[in-house]
Amino acid sequence: MKKIILSISLFISLLLGGTSCSDYLDIVPEGTPGIDNAFSNRINSFKYLHGCYSYLPQWGNAGYSLGFLAGDEHWLIPKGTGMIESRVKQYCWDIGRGSQNINKPLMDYWNGAEGGNNLWQGIRDCNIFLENIHKPMDVDDYERDRWISEVKFLKAYYHFFLFQLYGPIPIMEKNVPVDATTEDVRLYREPVDQVVQYISDLLDESLENLPDYIMVPAEEMGRITRPIAKAVKAQLWLLAASPLFNGNTAYKDVTDNRGVKIFATEYDPTKWEKAAVAAKDAIETATSKELGANAAELYYFTESIRGISDATIQQLTIGGSVTEDDWANNREIIWGSVQENVNDLQTLSIALSNKGAYYTARALLSPTMSVVENFYSSNGVPISEDNSAFWQEMYPRRYEYTQTPADGNNIYYFTQNETTGIINLNREPRYYASLFFDRCTRYASGYKDDTQAELAHYKMRRKESGGLLDSEDHSITGYLNKKVCSYKSSLTSSAWSPKRYPFPIIRLADLYLMYAEALNETMETPNEEVFKYIDLVRERAGLEGVKESWTKYSTHPNKPNTRDGMREIIRTERLNELAGEGKRFWDLRRWKIELPQQVMGWNINGENAEQYYRQVVVFNRPRYTYKDFLWPIKLQDIQRNPNLVQNPGW
Repeated sequence: MKKIILSISLFISLLLGGTSCSDYLDIVPEGTPGIDNAFSNRINSFKYLHGCYSYLPQWGNAGYSLGFLAGDEHWLIPKGTGMIESRVKQYCWDIGRGSQNINKPLMDYWNGAEGGNNLWQGIRDCNIFLENIHKPMDVDDYERDRWISEVKFLKAYYHFFLFQLYGPIPIMEKNVPVDATTEDVRLYREPVDQVVQYISDLLDESLENLPDYIMVPAEEMGRITRPIAKAVKAQLWLLAASPLFNGNTAYKDVTDNRGVKIFATEYDPTKWEKAAVAAKDAIETATSKELGANAAELYYFTESIRGISDATIQQLTIGGSVTEDDWANNREIIWGSVQENVNDLQTLSIALSNKGAYYTARALLSPTMSVVENFYSSNGVPISEDNSAFWQEMYPRRYEYTQTPADGNNIYYFTQNETTGIINLNREPRYYASLFFDRCTRYASGYKDDTQAELAHYKMRRKESGGLLDSEDHSITGYLNKKVCSYKSSLTSSAWSPKRYPFPIIRLADLYLMYAEALNETMETPNEEVFKYIDLVRERAGLEGVKESWTKYSTHPNKPNTRDGMREIIRTERLNELAGEGKRFWDLRRWKIELPQQVMGWNINGENAEQYYRQVVVFNRPRYTYKDFLWPIKLQDIQRNPNLVQNPGW
């Protein structure tokens, strides 16, 4: 039977309904020159495979990454200030500012508009590939089977990404046949559980012929492997088990015109069990000894650099888990993207220092006070419950300022004989590896050592090198994203030379924390397995284990002994470990945690410590409600297809 090949705009029109097939279709029967040529030989078929990959989201591009700017992790200077509109695309940030809408949805992955890729077209191209890859005669069986598995993964992932945004979605198992009726092409959103199971099954299918690892890194890095597919399956089931889609009664009345309730409003604890099994399977696959030198492991900085302290090596370890540019040296990355322009990400994040302030560095991507507050104390517990004399006295005064400390590792964290915010003191190593702040320091490649004379120093008050200068680019909160800046990236008075690296989409620490979270939810009291995997992450971050830290340093020493208490600990651990990587947005959504209305920061107009260290409201966003957890479907699409039901609140 002939199949239709749908052009992008017409395909979406078809998906969403219309008056007749002829109104919306380019009918291209099998055997036409277009498809025949695309699959006429290996070279053309391989190009089509790359086309199927091309719809993947831009995780490391701040302007197009929902994780970086659509939530509360980072903020930007106001529109109209300096050249902000030309520096960063505004689609995601406009969502963070509360401007999502139904008439022209931002980051519209349903239609491929306003910054979003058209994932329905991506799925359509995957289906075309799967239907035609048998045709080229010069593709051997091994390669053909591998390509099929890759495209099955991509098809599953595009469904998954749409599910993350919209919740229940249509399932596009096959492209629509040419003899389809109008009613046949007016698709329904399928129930959550059906969507999740379909994606899970398709991911399982993709495993059959995926390689365990990439054998020719120079040519194939970024292509899909078996550990990647299993890691995404773990992500899928973790999302399905989380409060947004598991027992969310806010969506209980959403029913389509078939009378089908499309949200899973009854809590199902077995979903956590499936998530735990999937995460453990992904970990075991990625770390299998059978993979030899390709087995995943947590990253540790091992380069031999004379003259640097253990404290600096600790920071390079934490930062290197994200920014290590050599795949062979960073086996923590399960799935990394080589397509991302991380040079731009670093350009938006690097703070200007005494080492140089070359004009191409932008200093814009500003972590908010929500992120700053979240990091642990140096004792590995929240600063609000640290029982040390320092935090018991200073927590209520944390927004004041004081002399930069000169004891212990502080000589590597702070510019000496200066003043800084109290909140910057006595924090965990990840704090200093993740954030640029006023009077902090940075070690970079090429420095002779990490003494005060060699380190880069950052002064971020008004009229200082790293602060507000007229209307040029600057941090709006008083912080910048240090974590994504490779230590090999160099900023001088005459040049900014960022070092490119593969942007991590999923890394092993993420998988460890997925497993700990899911496993914790399957029992009343966390067992040793839960503590094991969170403690592996904490150990690498320079912290004691959860039990030890809470027993010795917390005002709530029994918190780790209950599921609810451990849930809070695991969530905080995720937010700290993955800070600055664009994960916070997705986690807060699946946990159903509303964003604060007020975005907070320092008074960047302050020219001295007394003026600068005052908390100010950077932005007042509209109240975050249940509707903001899901994307709206464009109103026009709802009007054209009466079988589609809009997401609640829109």
